[in-house]
Amino acid sequence: MAKTGVIGAGSWGVALAVLLHRNGHEVCVWSRSIQKDGTDRLREKKKQLSDLLGAELPDAIDFTDDLRAAASDKDVLILAVPSPHVRNTAAMMRGMLPEGQIIVSASKGIEESSLRILTDIIGEELPGANAAVLSGPSHAEEVGRGLPTTCVVGARDKETAQYLQNLFLSPVFRVYTSPDMLGIELGGALKNVIALAAGTADGLGCGDNTKAALITRGIAEIARLGIAMGGRAETFYGLTGIGDLIVTCASVHSRNRRAGYLIGQGCSMEEAMAEVKMVVEGVYSAKAALALSQKYGIEMPIVEQVNKVLFEGKNAKDALRELMLRGPKGESGGAQW
Repeated sequence: MAKTGVIGAGSWGVALAVLLHRNGHEVCVWSRSIQKDGTDRLREKKKQLSDLLGAELPDAIDFTDDLRAAASDKDVLILAVPSPHVRNTAAMMRGMLPEGQIIVSASKGIEESSLRILTDIIGEELPGANAAVLSGPSHAEEVGRGLPTTCVVGARDKETAQYLQNLFLSPVFRVYTSPDMLGIELGGALKNVIALAAGTADGLGCGDNTKAALITRGIAEIARLGIAMGGRAETFYGLTGIGDLIVTCASVHSRNRRAGYLIGQGCSMEEAMAEVKMVVEGVYSAKAALALSQKYGIEMPIVEQVNKVLFEGKNAKDALRELMLRGPKGESGGAQW
């Protein structure tokens, strides 16, 4: 049995807490949101999460508003706060952790100001930590209900990756390992931007053909950038690339697809985010994705149009038309006649 701390009590953090509990591990969950109202707020929070997951949260999972209590003396920490809060949350843990503390990033995003992936941010704020990443096509609602799911854990050394693989592995949660942390994180962050486009197309009344085109050309954009940055091609055509992209573009659980749908229906970005009522990671990653494409000289037309719709007030229908009317090209730049 491992002693684990889950930092962040959103749906994904709690789904992982439930998974770890079912695997026989000790689990403590930190929630900032229960600090003000104490016991009443905790009771409300647990009911909301139980409703979301379709099951009562086990009493053995401890919830606390004390970050030190959740983070100290743990074999593994899972950092599951929204990506914009990763740096601040990691900084709050300075002085609480031993050298070599394993911290698993379970969030997906790229920091807009630095263009850094989240495990790099953890390393900057907590230099002695052993940062790893867990990612893949894994909606919290389905993981919490025990529906079969597959993910990938990435780490800097094989021993850590295999340790974490065994920590999370269960009859309904299959885990693979990979050394390509950069590729895993880029796939997880950038697919949210493409999912906004896919949702927008749904909101405009487009069909399955359009969805397939956006998924296929979207993974081409992600892979081009990821490989240019040093990621491995096979990562982008695996679970944390095309797998995560498919589920986020198509699922009713996807907040990014839902926000995009509302935008396609005529809502502004701000109105869509307010309606979704959860953090829409793709909105925070879109500017970073565009900046990275410019930095590395990579053509990413879908990402470019998403940014114009989100931040420049461009009409979604005009953005789709512009994508369709781009100059004729071959499908694969490396293919020879």
